[in-house]
Amino acid sequence: MQLILASNSPRRRELLAQFHIPFEIVPSRFEELAEGFPARETALRFAQGKAEEVSARFPEAYVLGADTVVSIGGEILGKPKDGADAKRMLRLLSGKTHSVYTGVCLVGRGVFLREAVETKVTFFPLREGFIEEYVAGGSPLDKAGAYGIQDGGLVSGYRGSYTNVIGLPLETVETFLKEVHLC
Repeated sequence: MQLILASNSPRRRELLAQFHIPFEIVPSRFEELAEGFPARETALRFAQGKAEEVSARFPEAYVLGADTVVSIGGEILGKPKDGADAKRMLRLLSGKTHSVYTGVCLVGRGVFLREAVETKVTFFPLREGFIEEYVAGGSPLDKAGAYGIQDGGLVSGYRGSYTNVIGLPLETVETFLKEVHLC
């Protein structure tokens, strides 16, 4: 196996599959502990930690790690703890612009590449009934910031990489894969 995605995310798997190169899924055991770093650095450190943990188990492969965080007003929003936390996050993002950072790290075979990509996302003002319904549907519970850009009714606009907000900035990943001649 030449390429491993250190993630169990179905969205990252679908995005990486767009390159039509074979890869394996090996979820990382890296423990994401909040360390008080700014959002960009947090995403980079977590992506690197995931990639390095899997690479230690599979040193013959290239390992791609990624981590996405949402940041607004200096607060980092990861995945919500529960429905109440998801509602809190959505209320915080409602009608405002925030940053989404995805850290990407490719390691293995003497290679160490990492970068954080930022996309600015603006939300529509969200009605309380919409928030209740959206959270009840379960979609936001496994996503940073408690939302998916691909879900309707939330985002009024964005500046930057769309796939970054989904969880894997394809432009950056393509650059990394070309660097190691996989793409």
